[in-house]
Amino acid sequence: MSGIRPPLRIVALAVCSFFVLSGCASGTTEGTHSGYADRQGPTVIGTDSSAESRVVAALYGELLTAAGEEVKTASAPYASAIDTAQAVVDGKISIAPAYESTLLRAMPGGQTMPGNMEATLSMALPPGIVALPAAAAQRGIVLAVTGATAKRHKLNSPADLTDLAKAGGHLTLGGSASGDPDAPSVSSLKKAYGVSLTTAGTSKTADVLVLRGTDPAIARDGLVVLTDPKSSIPPEHVFPLISAPAVDLPGRNALARVNTLLTTAQLAALTSSVNAGEAPGKAARTWLRSKGLLR
Repeated sequence: MSGIRPPLRIVALAVCSFFVLSGCASGTTEGTHSGYADRQGPTVIGTDSSAESRVVAALYGELLTAAGEEVKTASAPYASAIDTAQAVVDGKISIAPAYESTLLRAMPGGQTMPGNMEATLSMALPPGIVALPAAAAQRGIVLAVTGATAKRHKLNSPADLTDLAKAGGHLTLGGSASGDPDAPSVSSLKKAYGVSLTTAGTSKTADVLVLRGTDPAIARDGLVVLTDPKSSIPPEHVFPLISAPAVDLPGRNALARVNTLLTTAQLAALTSSVNAGEAPGKAARTWLRSKGLLR
């Protein structure tokens, strides 16, 4: 990624155009914006089919229920995070987990790195649709190395991408998320950090691994995640996208309580639990109680 930050007004208008004018391809989200979900019925939470989306939605549901709101889950999952966002805009559901760059990637022109993401989203969304503050957790792309690789090349602790230049151009770049739209290329890393790498595709044995931040391999294999001080990789923090009339102030305050406590590592652990067969609601309740957010 280039890391170019377009003017805020241009990005905001583009994102607004996406939500108001575009239709996201999915059989579950056909139609145009026809009014917002309101307070006459329960708060309806939508998800996509991923374990991560389902467990985050369960966190939101438990918090809203504890705040006194009547909550139910949409009858079927949507195809993607973009489709759930469009369903909120269309008034089909009240709230859904959303991600910054996933939203912005769909806008005309494909720009994904505004200078102020929170302000851009708040300015760009249609009236009545609100992006609540994001959690610390994100599912964005990270670059990581094994402990042995970090030791062999004497990478600093904590290591950042600049430190890879010490390896002298003998490292490969690859991994399970190397084909992701937000994954950096060897050329973009060379431009940003002066690092010379060789492409290794989706190889799990590449020296520098391109992974999602919630990949369980990071904790399981003790990988060293490299920091990105130049913000060359777009952020993907998770946040609640809501229909304003459908979530009242007590509900919003309840959702805000999770922001500083839900880290990327904890989201990865929750996702792993659901992937292993634990019900999203059970995983969510256990975590919320462990943090004192739920009785």
